[in-house]
Amino acid sequence: MFSHVMLGADDTEKSKAFYDAILGALGYEPGVIDDKGRLFWMTKTGIFSISKPIDGEPACAGNGSTLGFSAATTDAADAWHAAGLANGGTDCEDPPGAREGTTGSLYLAYLRDPSGNKICALHRIS
Repeated sequence: MFSHVMLGADDTEKSKAFYDAILGALGYEPGVIDDKGRLFWMTKTGIFSISKPIDGEPACAGNGSTLGFSAATTDAADAWHAAGLANGGTDCEDPPGAREGTTGSLYLAYLRDPSGNKICALHRIS
């Protein structure tokens, strides 16, 4: 459904270290920086990117927004969460774990990135 997602960040080097760690825990290669200072992690199905806001204003997290990353296993989600905490992320929501919902059983792990964006690793249990 989506071609790409871009989040704003004021410190792209700090964001690169954070996202390289959490995405590396899910099996992705380190991101690349283009000549405009934007960061990109590219896959066959989409692109995730980080950029300083082009309007020159400070980056800010969206209230009510969450960006989710697919995790192949619960262990991968836990590794993602641990890598995030070790690289400048902060815990938010409930601790990583299984949750029941209308869409089935999910294993979720939530963090805030160094810029305050809320992100999640999600593994579908059933």
